[in-house]
Amino acid sequence: MSAPENAAAVGTAPEIPDKLYFRIGEVARLAGIKPYVLRFWETEFPSLGPKKSGTGHRLYRRKEVELVLEIKRLLYEKRFTIEGARKFLESQGRQGGAATAAKVGKSRRTQVKNVQGDLFGASSPFLDEVRKELREIAEMLK
Repeated sequence: MSAPENAAAVGTAPEIPDKLYFRIGEVARLAGIKPYVLRFWETEFPSLGPKKSGTGHRLYRRKEVELVLEIKRLLYEKRFTIEGARKFLESQGRQGGAATAAKVGKSRRTQVKNVQGDLFGASSPFLDEVRKELREIAEMLK
């Protein structure tokens, strides 16, 4: 296993070479995925749209390579669905790169905890009734 594949397998971001354009095979190796996965992601993520050369080869810019690595992280490590990853990236604007996404991810977790606290900490007559009925059902099952 080469260094970029090993880094991708371990979960650390591989170092992206200092180039203007990358072919699909290079991006696939950097991300540790197959080229057909990249072609599929192009259909699912509107912001991922490589240019095509005169011969029809896909040419990814550095920004798009970083986006591919972020998509992979969201799908494989964070276990997002494709739709969830798309919505997350759209909500983040993708302007700040992966470092901003990591910072936003931390504040996002805080926001989620706050929302969950609001959902489960609130008490209403309806929720009290549902809890009472669930306890009664649990007692019947014992």
